Amino acid sequence: MQKLLLITIALLWFQGVTAQTTGSLRGRVINENKEPIPFATVLLKSSNYGTATDERGNFRIAAPAGKYKLSVSGIGFSPVVQPIVISEGAMLDLGTIELLASEEELNEVTIHAIRNGYKVDNPSPSLRLNEPLVQVPQNIQVVTAEALADQQVIFVTDGLTRNVSGATQFTQWGNLYAQINMRGSRASAFRNGMNVTSNFGPLTEEMSFVSEIEFVKGPAGFMMSYGEPSGIYNVVTKKPTGQSGGNVGITLGSFDLYRGTLDIEGKLDKKGKLLYRFNAMGQTQNSFQKFRYQDRFSIAPVISYQLDDKTKLSLEYIHQHVTMSNMGDGNVFTTKGYAAYDQSFTVSEPGLDPTTIEDRNITANLQHQINSNWKFTAQLSYFNYSQEGNSLWIRSIDNEDNMLRYASIWDAQSNSTFGQAYLNGKVQTGAISHTILAGLDLGTKEYYADFYSQINLDTPESLFQGASPVYGRPANGLPVFDRSKTLHNRANNTYLNQTFSGVYLQDELGFLKNDLRLTLAGRYTYVYQVTYGSPLEDTKLSPRLGLSYSLDKNTSIYGLYDQSFVPQSGIIEGGESPKPITGNNMELGLKRDFFEGKWSTSLSAYRILKNNQLVSDPDDATGIFSLELGQTRTQGIEFDARGKILPGLVVTANYAYTDSEITEDINPDNIGNGVPGFATHVANTWISYSLTSGALKGLGISMGFMYQGDRHTWRYEVNPEYQLPDYFKLDGGLSWKKNQLELRANVFNILDEYLYMGASYSGFVLYQAEAPRNSRFSVAYSF
Repeated sequence: MQKLLLITIALLWFQGVTAQTTGSLRGRVINENKEPIPFATVLLKSSNYGTATDERGNFRIAAPAGKYKLSVSGIGFSPVVQPIVISEGAMLDLGTIELLASEEELNEVTIHAIRNGYKVDNPSPSLRLNEPLVQVPQNIQVVTAEALADQQVIFVTDGLTRNVSGATQFTQWGNLYAQINMRGSRASAFRNGMNVTSNFGPLTEEMSFVSEIEFVKGPAGFMMSYGEPSGIYNVVTKKPTGQSGGNVGITLGSFDLYRGTLDIEGKLDKKGKLLYRFNAMGQTQNSFQKFRYQDRFSIAPVISYQLDDKTKLSLEYIHQHVTMSNMGDGNVFTTKGYAAYDQSFTVSEPGLDPTTIEDRNITANLQHQINSNWKFTAQLSYFNYSQEGNSLWIRSIDNEDNMLRYASIWDAQSNSTFGQAYLNGKVQTGAISHTILAGLDLGTKEYYADFYSQINLDTPESLFQGASPVYGRPANGLPVFDRSKTLHNRANNTYLNQTFSGVYLQDELGFLKNDLRLTLAGRYTYVYQVTYGSPLEDTKLSPRLGLSYSLDKNTSIYGLYDQSFVPQSGIIEGGESPKPITGNNMELGLKRDFFEGKWSTSLSAYRILKNNQLVSDPDDATGIFSLELGQTRTQGIEFDARGKILPGLVVTANYAYTDSEITEDINPDNIGNGVPGFATHVANTWISYSLTSGALKGLGISMGFMYQGDRHTWRYEVNPEYQLPDYFKLDGGLSWKKNQLELRANVFNILDEYLYMGASYSGFVLYQAEAPRNSRFSVAYSF
């Protein structure tokens, strides 16, 4: 870690010296329909400086200070030439540059305001939707890297959900696995458009290599692969943009947090065809709980090569490493109710062997712009996850919290391969326009683990006393696990294997000059899987019907009907295989942009019927077995707003009302009971204001809260007395930015509330405390 910080400081000094003789400019190229133009050529005339726009139309160029003529051109469009001035050590932001179709006369160059860092108008290409978000007949929210940096979010599990209505996190595994719930159940985890959801792994993303995170509410038929009817979140990783430069950062914080990041990109050839981007992160941190720690590092190199004017190939590699304390050391077991002990309390032991995790992902992506109306994309990705460690649980506990603890081995291996190919196109038939999406989606997932080898820490004669704990001397000693056999031989019946394929076809028909849009689509999915020794094979044809109407260029209303199909993995007592989840979503919504498109709002109402959902068996103390519910109904209202409303003032606010209950079950006593994993009321805000002029220009202040009312636990609760209390967390911070230097200090849980999540088990409760008041300070320099 010290070496990483020294390298970061050296780079900071070197770039500070050299950057003063050069400057840079950036912008985004769009067509007259406000859609990005990928692979457009951007040149500084009479110089050797130039680049091509990325798939979202963005570009960036670094060049010596001076006066230039900027030329922007693309196939099928009339070129634009604009005089510009690049100043030493400064960034010239051109906003969006609009190109008109070549058959139309070009009257002027349209240069709009600087891009809003909290609001984006178009989804990433990995969502496959070739239209602005305001026109999509579905609730989709995008959390940008700028918003994450402002809030000092460094992991997906680290307060990300405050940016999206109704999104909550009900369990935590030490920033390892993100289980985000919305609309009554777990949202499927995607990375760059691939469904990577599994019981455990791959490792949750840390933010140094993340560009943005897209939340899609309800079934995501256009993603082709199966997914939960509640929705998905899609993590989009950083790619080369054609810019030359980067960013270095250092973060210090409570509980011995030390973190360094590096993000650099540029060209590997003079013509700018071969681009690179490299992200690296190193971090070490202890915890507010005794004996807990986690050390991590990640590297994420990406290269892209422009084969010709229409074709680009990208290769991306992500490697994350974790060394941490016992996997279960965040759990508190007690018969005295939630929050019975100080937040620093733990039932774990010092000296337990650490858990180590290696997570690797390599992806190849090929994009070919057939012509101005058609684009073909194919990608192949491989994920490899390996873990060696142990976890902690209890065998017994009495009314005085005297317990017999045991450690179980937890070694795991996961391998997944995904292949995708899809075609985006536009066709005009008379007065009707067609936006076409057709695709093929293939994948295999394999997971096997050994978590059955168990060794007691205590003895019946010498129990661990929760009320007066003594650490460092467990009666049975520290465990030593036998790993003489390979993991494959030790996995027993914990082997999970899944193979799936899907084809998808969607046509969005545009009427009245595309003001009225009708979406007709269908997805066919085939899945074969073996779960805990039980095979399952199934197919499903899922239709999708949407209708959207633009009242004006900033306002649209929509209606949607969509279905989903999700095979499940779990163990039902008696050996029965769980049935796949089937569900349908009906949704109505209104979207409107304010303040010249700088602030977006959306209001939606929905109902999801979901069949065969698995929940934890409340009679099983081990947490291994599940129950299969007949049908659940989740319905609610969601409101989201994000963006800039005044110069320097950025506001993110959201609210969700969620009602989720069992409507059909083999046990009639269960009908009407709530479904695990949701809060009836969820509200969040984040307000940031920065001075835009005067002696204190660049000084900013931020403040926001997270609220959850009528929380339900992550387990199916028979006794309502174990429901969770309401949740309120207040965070805030100060920042200062001048030129390329930015300082930021945030305080989390300002009110120092005792916050936790938890659930009841047979004879005891388990809860996981959140950190008391804590802070982070970061310094970043862009070059």
